Amino acid sequence: MGGLLADAGIPHAVIDLDWLRQSWPAPSGDRFNFGMMVRNLRSMADNYRAAGATRLVLAGVIENLGERKLCGDAVSTELSTCRLQVDLSVNHQRLMRRHENEPEALRWHLARAGELAGILDQAAVDDFIVDATTRSVGEVAVDVIKKVGWL
Repeated sequence: MGGLLADAGIPHAVIDLDWLRQSWPAPSGDRFNFGMMVRNLRSMADNYRAAGATRLVLAGVIENLGERKLCGDAVSTELSTCRLQVDLSVNHQRLMRRHENEPEALRWHLARAGELAGILDQAAVDDFIVDATTRSVGEVAVDVIKKVGWL
């Protein structure tokens, strides 16, 4: 998405939400360090806007409407939220490639993939869904950009 926005001359920033929560230990009751992520997101969004970004692409998981609101508040705008959906068997194949030399991480991610799919099905946090099972990253990015109306 960042490449598409750059090609269109749209000032933007792409923010990986997982990196914003990377600290240890996570506070009790905040399994995925969401609070840290929101604090960092607020600071980064302010910095990117001050540098001229008019669009922020947030890549990460939002599990419920409360988290969606907190992320929207952190970037001072209403979010357009897309769920990238992948068949679970394909998701598992991709995880096995990514974590082929990390057996503990692989076990955790394989279990989490099914758990998370159920959470997201119930939460209905997304505004739209894009299937990413068989399409290239570029095709998925074009679809998301079109659906959000940024080009």
